[in-house]
Amino acid sequence: MASTETKAQSAAGPADDAAGATTVATPDDASGDLAGLEAGLDALESTVVARQPWLRTVASKTFPPLIAIAIVLGLWQLAYHFQVKPHYLLPSPVDVARSLQEKWLEGTLLGYVWTSISRGGLGFLASVALGTVLGLIVARVKAVRSAIGPILSGLQSLPSVAWVPAAIIWFGLSDATIYAVVLLGAVPSIANGLVAGVDQISPLYLRAGRTIGATGLAGVRFVLLPAALPGYIAGLKQGWAFSWRSLMAAELIVNAPDLGTGLGQLLEQGREIGDLSWVLSAILLILIVGIGIELLIFAPIERRVLRSRGLLVKS
Repeated sequence: MASTETKAQSAAGPADDAAGATTVATPDDASGDLAGLEAGLDALESTVVARQPWLRTVASKTFPPLIAIAIVLGLWQLAYHFQVKPHYLLPSPVDVARSLQEKWLEGTLLGYVWTSISRGGLGFLASVALGTVLGLIVARVKAVRSAIGPILSGLQSLPSVAWVPAAIIWFGLSDATIYAVVLLGAVPSIANGLVAGVDQISPLYLRAGRTIGATGLAGVRFVLLPAALPGYIAGLKQGWAFSWRSLMAAELIVNAPDLGTGLGQLLEQGREIGDLSWVLSAILLILIVGIGIELLIFAPIERRVLRSRGLLVKS
């Protein structure tokens, strides 16, 4: 009888309203209506973007950087031609390219790049492990947040090169010194990024997780980290930038024959002999590696996460 009456009431339309029938809205109905209204407004503000052909996508993402690079090289060549600085202080792009070619023909260029990438990758992975645990503790424990939250922000703003003298005293001229500087530079950024992501989680998600039994480590694994993923990825990107910069600062100063030669040591060797073409070629390699890892690893992951959540919308 109750289901029949419900169907009859739902089937009644304007005729019942005209006859004076009234319906009492419950709080649940009101919240449902508001949720539906909010979803409708979000749909109106969103723009459905059709997937473009991959050739057009590659062209739209490749041509602007290439044009910018061409402009920079052109201005650089003009400055060299008109001798804004003496040629030994401002080599031409051709001189820098020739220096890179010499290192390539010597068979040492890839070794320099791999030494720095392996150090940076290992240091970054260790920073992710430590920064994630630290970020979760700071985000979820109020006492810890009050105690070390401001310290993390301060450490994030501290130049990583400031840690090099202390690390040399602690560990000597060794790989441990380099990794210590990388950790101290990257961990605060990753932890702060995760804290920011957790702060942006709707309390409704956390309550829903507790309702279905996702508490403790299960809640962190299936609710907290997925919900905080956009902010967490932003922290990882920033953590990699700090990790790479910290590595270069450490390699510039920590120079020993048994450590191998990374890009930072290559840069310092060019400075010692006063070869600016060598120095600029090392700077160019550092820039290419940093940008390449950002574009090949972090940018696709970020786009995938944002697109899966409907946050990557083009106007």
